[in-house]
Amino acid sequence: MPDETNDPTAPTDDAPTAEPVDGPETVPAPEPVTTTTDDDRPTSFADLGLRPELLGALESLGYEEPTPIQRESIPPLVAGDDLLGQAATGTGKTAAFALPILERLDPDAPVAPMALVLVPTRELAVQVSEAVYKYGRGLGAQVLPVYGGQPIVHQLKAISRGVHVVVATPGRAVDHVNRGSLPLDGVQLVVLDEADEMLDMGFADDIDAILAACPSDRQTVLFSATMPPRIAQIAKRHLHDPVRIQIEREAVEAGEAPRVRQSAFLVGRNHKAAALGRILDVESPTAAIVFCKTRWEVDELTETLNGRGYRAEALHGGMNQEQRDRVMGRLRAGTADLLVATDVAARGLDVDQLTHVVNYDVPSAPESYVHRIGRVGRAGREGVAITLAEPRQRRLLDNIERLTKQTIKIEKIPTVADLRARQMELTLDQVRESIESPDLDRFRAVVDALSDEFELVDVALAAVKLVHEASGATDDAEEIPDIASRPDRGRNKWDKGDRSKGKRDTRKDTRDKDRKGDKDRPKDRDRGARDRDDRGRPPRGPKGDVTRLYVNVGRRDGVRPQDLVGAITGETGLRGNEIGAIRIFDKFALVEVPGSSAEHVITEMGATTIRGKRAGVRRDRGDHD
Repeated sequence: MPDETNDPTAPTDDAPTAEPVDGPETVPAPEPVTTTTDDDRPTSFADLGLRPELLGALESLGYEEPTPIQRESIPPLVAGDDLLGQAATGTGKTAAFALPILERLDPDAPVAPMALVLVPTRELAVQVSEAVYKYGRGLGAQVLPVYGGQPIVHQLKAISRGVHVVVATPGRAVDHVNRGSLPLDGVQLVVLDEADEMLDMGFADDIDAILAACPSDRQTVLFSATMPPRIAQIAKRHLHDPVRIQIEREAVEAGEAPRVRQSAFLVGRNHKAAALGRILDVESPTAAIVFCKTRWEVDELTETLNGRGYRAEALHGGMNQEQRDRVMGRLRAGTADLLVATDVAARGLDVDQLTHVVNYDVPSAPESYVHRIGRVGRAGREGVAITLAEPRQRRLLDNIERLTKQTIKIEKIPTVADLRARQMELTLDQVRESIESPDLDRFRAVVDALSDEFELVDVALAAVKLVHEASGATDDAEEIPDIASRPDRGRNKWDKGDRSKGKRDTRKDTRDKDRKGDKDRPKDRDRGARDRDDRGRPPRGPKGDVTRLYVNVGRRDGVRPQDLVGAITGETGLRGNEIGAIRIFDKFALVEVPGSSAEHVITEMGATTIRGKRAGVRRDRGDHD
């Protein structure tokens, strides 16, 4: 049974989207169902006629209204029809079939498999089983994920104890069918989720064998992101007069994309709140909207951000109109700088001073991402869109990039050093603005009195310290783990699915080969020991002579230290640890590089752009300190 702590925060699936198969890419698209009109279209889960236990579970999870695929699929599935649905990954298909399964669950009947869900990967099996368990907790639903790589004896014990819904990869499901350990004679509903990907992975024969072992009068549901001919053939063999549903993605017109700097940060769920606080501290938005999936997440994150010193306000469907208006009034008046909201509550909002949009999770539907980031970058203004992604959500980022035809840059979470450097820059700006103000003479008596007792530089340092502390700078000393990004494209298909049928694990072969190679290498315990500090780390910064370079881009261009490091290392071949101190001012930046490489850096950076602006580089003349 899934662990309750692994909370799927939305009724969506994050499984990878399969690439189209060779040959003709599609058969004629199924006719979309038109059983509802704009006037009578269901607008809530209650309108779909679901049982009270399910409505209570959805309410407790904070889900506010069904997605299009859920609105169209749930009524015919509850009615007992077979269904053939074409919808992209991340549109909410999990709840579209999970809720009808649970709708027909009888808590008083003997516990035996009454529904079977086939999915392409073990990750999706776990995720779907967790979602079904969450939705059906009030009904006592027993759910079991079944996949390769897990000891089969544990699965045998769980099945023998009794289970209502089995979520399985095809390979391991066939193993159980051949053993006779998975009784399918009582199965009322079979779901093929991400069917195109299962076919791409070679599971066609397994699917046929599993469906042949199920009762002929069962209800069959097939969901696929694409409709290649093989999907049509499976539907023809195994579905009886299915309802056909096609959910189209909204088109994004060329040239309509706003001027928005888009970036994403890979971060584990346990560190997301801390990572968001760190990123906001470094970005220093004028005003921002942080989008969350559920009401409880909105409330929890709002409290966390207020504890960090931000003026954050919550906005979700559980608030009445008067409360919503009060929150929006505070944001527009500048008495709040962060709005933490769900999509439903934030629809139609237009706030002129917004500079940042933050996706606390990757939006399930790419179209939602487009709508969200469109709230900034309007009327020629530039904006920033930031997304916090868990490693398993890389595929959702790929989906967004395909829709928008834009690259979302994966960046590293700012370090403690980055944060402190940014805080010092903000303090510098405050002091500079104060120096330029016309009403300083009234404080001259204080400076004269202190200068009689202390050195003038000490007086200045104390004053700057007071400004820095009064600015609310966060004393954050904990590093947030940086999760390296692994490319998903082009990976071996053996690694994508179920190895339970004896498929070769090439990663194990590689590890064994590496171990063997290690034995043949000469041992050099001192290799790399030189040039390391007392904690065993290579020292950072240039060695020997250092040259400081002037770069004509600065904070007003949105430039940060990692942008400069990335540009220099990418164009010149220098390593990141060869670049020394970086100081970023409003209109320019200063960077230290090895003296022997200075001319090479100046030459190679001459044709480079940073944040869309040509980066003029020269030796620093020192006339601005």
